[in-house]
Amino acid sequence: MRLLLLSFLLFISLDGRSTQLLIPMDEAQTDHLKAYGIAFYCLEHNVTVEWLLNYRGGSFLVPHLKSLEEELIIRNVRYQVLAEGQVNQIRTEISNPEVNMEIVQLEKAPKIAVYTPPNKQPWDDAVTLVLEYAEIPYDKIYDSAIVMGLLPKYDWLHLHHEDFTGQYGKFYANARYQAWYQEQVAVAENNAKMLGFTKVSELKLAVAQNLKNFVIGGGFLFTMCSGTDSFDIALAAQGVDLCAAVFDGDPADSRAQEKLNFNQTFAFQDFHLLEDPMVYEYSDIDASDLRIKGQISQKMDQFTLFDFSAKWDVVPTMLTQCHVDVVNGFMGQTTDFRKELIKSNVLILGDNKAANTARYIHGEMGQGTWTFYGGHDPEDYQHYVGDPYTDLSLHPNSPGYRLILNNILFPAAKKKKRKT
Repeated sequence: MRLLLLSFLLFISLDGRSTQLLIPMDEAQTDHLKAYGIAFYCLEHNVTVEWLLNYRGGSFLVPHLKSLEEELIIRNVRYQVLAEGQVNQIRTEISNPEVNMEIVQLEKAPKIAVYTPPNKQPWDDAVTLVLEYAEIPYDKIYDSAIVMGLLPKYDWLHLHHEDFTGQYGKFYANARYQAWYQEQVAVAENNAKMLGFTKVSELKLAVAQNLKNFVIGGGFLFTMCSGTDSFDIALAAQGVDLCAAVFDGDPADSRAQEKLNFNQTFAFQDFHLLEDPMVYEYSDIDASDLRIKGQISQKMDQFTLFDFSAKWDVVPTMLTQCHVDVVNGFMGQTTDFRKELIKSNVLILGDNKAANTARYIHGEMGQGTWTFYGGHDPEDYQHYVGDPYTDLSLHPNSPGYRLILNNILFPAAKKKKRKT
């Protein structure tokens, strides 16, 4: 009752003559990332947001409320006050069947969790970094919460760039003598033992299976970097020991490759494992080697967002809302995905045609959906362990970070019914 009263007091109309606030999301916007935070702020206070797909970069239309206008000013998010006639003109333009635009209502703030080790800082991961910057609340959860069945509390889950194969990110060759790596191994082994598993790989597989069930049951899953391919590899390798002795004390299964079951995966099939513990790569899914070998230079490393029908393909249209069509690429342990290894039912949202790779992919499983986004940090082309974190106040209009935030909002969407 107190929260409802607070929401009522917060949202008192400023001016009865001005009906709506337009938050433009084209090049005119001062801070695209915080604009998403404003949309989430509205949803938290039971204020419906209208997402104008493909209208000025995917703008937001919200009621003209005093506290909301104050919040926009405080966060330096550009907006326009629209009279009723101006709003009607926009609606008429969008409703034209010949125009590739649509209106989607955002009605309820999704409950967000980030699967991340408790000792990680927000700047270790692009998603937590942008959530902090955009002022979008989230919970941190890790292995114990998932194994104990707490996932149903959440609507949307991001996987920190994790290694679900139990090989500690395959950092062994370059980092096995470094304190941070040794600490990571010790913490993971203790965690597995505490939760009743004999190996880290067994714990991570149990986590991956729970995550898969979360999606099947209606959850929204998003992950970047090595949280993409290592997740699918773990699912394909159920009951198969992938880990060399340096990781778990006994040899890997010599027939691991032929025992993979691609029917268990979300996105990838027919991939080949890279089993050498001295190689910093899980499989041939990832195309980082094209950059390392110089086949793709940083200048050439871009990906193009697909143009979907806003009126018919609403979900992919929401996920690709941006003020640019071509986004600068960025590397990660898993940078992007070879197209020939992607399942035919997977939707490619953004690709690098010259490299024949996909950067941004999406799919359905059961009642839920998942989205994989290659790379580590959209504003740091080649991030290394120990590098300073990205200051997003210097990149408030980042197209690459916008794609992350599209994923956070789309679980709140209810398709607006068109008149027949």
